[in-house]
This record gives sequence, structure tokens and C-alpha cells, in this order.
Amino acid sequence: MVHTNIIAATKSDPGRLLIQGGVNLSGHLPVSGAKNSALALMAGTLLACGPSLIHNVPPLADITILSKLLQSMGVRVERTGNSLTIDPTYITTHRAPYEMVSQLRASFFILGPLLARLGMARVPLPGGCAIGARPVDLHVRGLSALGAEVSIEHGIVEARATQLRGTHIYLDYPSVGATETIMMAATLAEGETILENAAREPEVSDLANFCIALGAQIQGAGTPQIVIKGRPHLHAAEYTVIPDRVETVTLLIAGAITNSTVTIGPVVVEHLSAPLTKLRDIGYRVELVGADTLQIAPGAARIGVDLETLPFPGFPTDMQALFTALLAVAEGTSIITERVYENRLGHVAELRRMGADIRTHDRIAIVQGVSHLSGAPVQATDLRAAAALIIAGLAAHGQTEIRGLHHLDRGYQDLEGKLRAVGARIERVISPEV
Repeated sequence: MVHTNIIAATKSDPGRLLIQGGVNLSGHLPVSGAKNSALALMAGTLLACGPSLIHNVPPLADITILSKLLQSMGVRVERTGNSLTIDPTYITTHRAPYEMVSQLRASFFILGPLLARLGMARVPLPGGCAIGARPVDLHVRGLSALGAEVSIEHGIVEARATQLRGTHIYLDYPSVGATETIMMAATLAEGETILENAAREPEVSDLANFCIALGAQIQGAGTPQIVIKGRPHLHAAEYTVIPDRVETVTLLIAGAITNSTVTIGPVVVEHLSAPLTKLRDIGYRVELVGADTLQIAPGAARIGVDLETLPFPGFPTDMQALFTALLAVAEGTSIITERVYENRLGHVAELRRMGADIRTHDRIAIVQGVSHLSGAPVQATDLRAAAALIIAGLAAHGQTEIRGLHHLDRGYQDLEGKLRAVGARIERVISPEV
């Protein structure tokens, strides 16, 4: 098997998308591996002594950044197709470079594995999408409870521990990042760790299953209580990333807003209960037509609904912007309440440019459905806002031009190519900024 090195980061000019709306779609839309899961698994490979092979890893900007970060620390990272081989056997440093961590919040995932494996870690505070405060205090308190000495100075988190020790930890909030950080660190701790009020997201369960493949002893992932029995060391493993549930819903809504009948897969239906319920409440017919394939088709009407974002199994915050775009053209009034991130309504102003009737107050968006949207030049403010603007553009009258595609490229594998393959009139144009 021939391996190729990780490619360079995204182009300095990601271009702009031009969408001619009002076209019906037809066919099958493939779902890539889950970005958020793949990033956590990549960090988790640091726990093992030996090269792990991870399949179904999408070639995204975020994956490239974390790959380069690991490489800068002496970890061998090679891509073959959609598979990554990651070998941390000869990791050379416990220090992560600021210029890479500042680009990607998920870089902070390496803190727990580095500390557990090397006894020390030095990681700058993370960057990422500007969607609100995402403090790392739960991560720090959890590692401290495991026996680490943790300090934060000059924007750097430094942690040291001769030997982590299992303990009982209660999270004030079911943070996905804190749950994953503490769980990874506890796999190499001495004794048993009980993590209460843990995040229940599918990505947490995927990371737990990967760690189990490495030889870790973990029970209860996907429930509020996770029990980890530490092991002296972990071995390498081969593992496949779960399908991306947010991309799945993005593609479902692309079919929905264009009143099309399309299939989407592979999917894990158990990961999609809240959004599928809302799609059916709005009026769409969503059915499982194979072991891992969903079909969406128009219903008799498209009716507004209320939704409130909450930790899993509640309605996911990552899907809120997508539903906002869809509800902008539904009948009646919808009320959307964002409970997770305080700045996650940045897409509303851009949807208004396209003719949406949306009023906001604090974390609440009141959406009055309109008969149609109109194409306009818009700017993506974050990853999910970029996808929501594409959704809106597919249904709008005329041409929509979307800039800020560096956000999109962080989390979607060739979204425009997938949509074009089922009939969408969408293209990326690379040209100098005017």
C-alpha cells in the first residue's frame, strides 16, 4: 500500500459559491465520516504505543490542521484515500504550537492523552468558530481531580502528573469536550474513574468505542455515567468513524427545501431522533429505505414549528442554522431558542438579506415564513451558517453568492460536488477578492 503525506492546508482563497436556486434534486447523497468524531479519535491515538489506522476520515481543513499539529510533535500521520495511519510511538514533545491550536478548537483534545501518556502537556488555549464562549474550566477541573497539577498562564494550559489516579468526577454541564478529555486521560490512570453528568453525544460513544479497541476498559458511554478502569498501557487499533449526523441533516434539508425526493446514506438513525421528528412535524415524509439509508420527500404542507437546542438527545445546536433556513419558507411562525451557544444566530442577518422575515431577541429567533427567498450576496459567519446559506440558496429565486467558504471547508467534504451530482446548479469560483 502506498501512503501519501497529508496535503497542505486549505487555499488562501477558498473562492465563492454561486447557486442558481429553484432546481429540484433527484438521486442519492452520500454521507462522509463525522468530522467531530474523527478529530477526537485522532487525538485518542496518542494514548497508544504503535500506529493506529482510522477509516472514513473526511479530507477537511480541520483534519489537515490537526494532522499537521500532530506531525509537528513528531507523530507520523499519513493518508491513503479516506484512511489515516497515525503513529505516536516516537512523539518528540509535549508542547503544542500556538499557531496551529489557535486555528482549531479540537486541537485542545490532545491535552488529556498527552498528559496521560507522557506525564506532561503544554497546550495553548484553543481557537475555532466565534459562536460563543466555550470555556475549558471543566477540562481543567477534571484533570486536576485525576491528580494533575494544572496551571494557565499567558494563554497556555500546562499540566503535569507522575501518575493520574482514578476518582469520582461530576460535570456541572455535560460538555462533550470535557467528557472526551477526561475519559481519554482516565484510560491510563491508576484505578477507576466514574464520570457523572457526562455528555451523551454519539461522538462521545464513538471515541469510547475507539478507546476500547485500543484496549481501554470503558462502560456506560452514551449514558450520563461513564466508568473507566485505567490500564497501564494501550495498544494500536483499526477503527471506522461513524457517519456525520450533521452532514446527514444538511443533505436531508437540501432535499426538503427544494421539495425534492432524495436518499441519503449511510446514516445511523439512532443519532437523528430529534431532527427527524422536527422534519416530520414540519410536514416532510422521512423513511428508512434500507439498513442505513433515509429517503425524504415532500408532504402535503410545510408548517412552522418551535425548537430549542439542548445537549444530546435534545435538538443539536449544530443543526439550528439549517432548520432556521428551512423554517424561513415554512407556513406560519416558528420560534427557535438557542440554549447552547450565545452567539449562534449570526446567520440570521444574512438570511434576512435573502428576504427571510426573522426577528431576534437575545438567544431567540422568531421566524415568520415567507413565500420565497431571493438570491443575494451573503457572507458565512461560521461553519454551520455557511451550510445554512447554501440551503437557502438552493430554494431562492435567482442567484446566491456565498463568501467565507473557509468556514465551510472546515466541516464538509465537497458539499457543492455532492449537491451538483443530484441536480443542484452550484459551482465554486476561485477569483481574487474585489
